[in-house]
Amino acid sequence: MVEFNLCPFARKPFESRGVRYVVSEAESTDTLLNDMHQELELLRQTNPEKIETTVLIHPYVLNDFFDYNSFLSVVDMFLKQCDFEGEFQVASLHPGYQFADAEIDAAENYTNRSPYPILHLLREDSLAQALVSYARPDRIPERNIRITEKLGVDKMRELLDECMQVEAD
Repeated sequence: MVEFNLCPFARKPFESRGVRYVVSEAESTDTLLNDMHQELELLRQTNPEKIETTVLIHPYVLNDFFDYNSFLSVVDMFLKQCDFEGEFQVASLHPGYQFADAEIDAAENYTNRSPYPILHLLREDSLAQALVSYARPDRIPERNIRITEKLGVDKMRELLDECMQVEAD
């Protein structure tokens, strides 16, 4: 979905291959928090030019969106308790993502839908740098909703399904 620039911060690390993709084997939230902690420490110790951000995919835990959404408050407390607050933040993506006032099949939900539950670990300094060069960052959500609504639910589903297709050699 980088092509639609739904996340204006994603293109640069994606194109420079600065995104680390990690599939967690966690089957409990405690193990997932441990995996997240390890990834945050790795990001902290690694030059952003080498690894800008980590996409922590966790297919075996928090598959129910409402459980996942509740877990995000645990993530926020974890960042604070482990002294990552102000340095990193976590963006949330989930196959069943649903905004509070949106219908379940609304196109706008696809701005945060993904093939599997994901915790996207972001460097706050990098986000701040991206925001400086982005006109009207406060309008990003509105813009994304307009894009997804223009594309329509069927196209958004198709794009998400394409993520799951693996090309054979």
